[in-house]
Amino acid sequence: MRFAHLADCHLGGWRQPELQQLNLESFQKAIEISIKRGVSFVLITGDLFDSAYPPIDILEEAFIQLKKLKDNKIPCFIIAGSHDYSASGKTFLSVLEKAGFCKNIFNLEENKEVLFLNPTVYENLALYGYPGKKSGMEVQEIRKIRLQEAPGLFKVLALHTCIQGAIGNLPIDSIKEDELPKADYYALGHLHIDYEDGRFVYSGPTYPNNFQELEELEYGSFYIIETSPFKLEKIWLKIKDVESVDLEISNALTATDKILAELTKRQLKDKIILLKLSGTINQGKTSDIDFKQIEAFVKDKQAYVLLKSTSKLLASESQVQIEIEEMDKLEEDIIKKYAASNPQNEKFSNLIFPLVNSLSLEKQEDETSSTFTGRLFSELYKTLNLSLE
Repeated sequence: MRFAHLADCHLGGWRQPELQQLNLESFQKAIEISIKRGVSFVLITGDLFDSAYPPIDILEEAFIQLKKLKDNKIPCFIIAGSHDYSASGKTFLSVLEKAGFCKNIFNLEENKEVLFLNPTVYENLALYGYPGKKSGMEVQEIRKIRLQEAPGLFKVLALHTCIQGAIGNLPIDSIKEDELPKADYYALGHLHIDYEDGRFVYSGPTYPNNFQELEELEYGSFYIIETSPFKLEKIWLKIKDVESVDLEISNALTATDKILAELTKRQLKDKIILLKLSGTINQGKTSDIDFKQIEAFVKDKQAYVLLKSTSKLLASESQVQIEIEEMDKLEEDIIKKYAASNPQNEKFSNLIFPLVNSLSLEKQEDETSSTFTGRLFSELYKTLNLSLE
C-alpha cells in the first residue's frame, strides 16, 4: 500500500499575501501529487491550520483541496496539532470531519495509568494517533500510551510532538524513541525539519512558515510511503526559488548603496528575496537605510517578494547613547511646546519636569519593594508640596 504523510501545513500562517498564496499553492500541489501518484490515503499529522479559527478564505481553500481527495475516493486521516486547538480545547478539524472530508484517528481509551489508543483500520493498516498540545503538554501523556492489538496489520503511529533523536541537545521536553510503543512507521509532525531516521519521519512543513525556515528549507515537502516492501520517498514542493542575501553593515549611511550593489549582481526575477543584515553600526542609524528604495529596486527587477531581517543589526554603544539623548531632547521639546500652547495651565506645566524626574527613580539592588514604594511616594509628595500625614 502507498500513502502520503503531510504535516505542519499552517494554512493562513503568513501575513504577507504573496507568501500566504504560496503556502496554499504548496498544499494544493501536495494534494495533486498524492492523487496523481495513486496513494491509498493521505495522513496529516497536525497543524493543518495556523490557528484554531482560520479565516473564511483559508477554510474555503482547505475544503476545495480535501474535496479533491474525496472525489477521487482517497480518504484523509488526521490528528490535531498544537495550533489547531483553541483556548477551550476545541478544534475546527471536527467541522471538517463532520463534513466528511477527513477522519480524526485519535481514539483514546483510558485505563488507570495507561492510555490505550484504539486503531482506525483501513484495509491492511492500523492507524493510531495522539494529538499535539500547547507548550509540549502532550509529551508526558505520550509516555503512557499503549496500542490496542491489531494482529497482522501494518501499524502507523501518528504523533505531533518532539522526539529526542530529532532535537539533539536542545533543552526541549521530548520523548525517547524507545519510550514509544512498537509500530511499523512513526508519522511525525510539529518540528519543521528535514528528518528521517529509519521509520521515524518528520515530513517537514508543506511550506516554510517564517524567514528562517525559508532560508534553511527553501521549499515545502511531504513523504510518500510504500508499506511492502517498506520504502520512503521525500517529495519537495518547489514553488518559488529563494535568493538569500547576507550582508554585514557597519555604516548605515552607505548601506543602501551597498545593498543595491549586491542585489544588482543577483538574478531576482520571480524569486523570494531574503535580505539578512547583521553587524554593528558605527555610523548613522538603521533608519538611514532606505528600505523603500530597496523594495522599489527588487520590484523593478520583478522579484516575487522581498523579506528583510535586521534582528542581528546592532547599534554601537555610542550610537545607543546618542539615540537616548535624542529621545530625552524630544521629550523636553514636547513639554516646552505644551507649556507654550497652554499658558492657562502654567502651574501644571511647571510641575511636569519635576514629576517626570520623580517618576524616573530606580529601585536599588538591595532595596525592598515596600521601601522603594515609600521613597517614590515621598519624592512625589515633596514635588506636589503635599503632606505625608
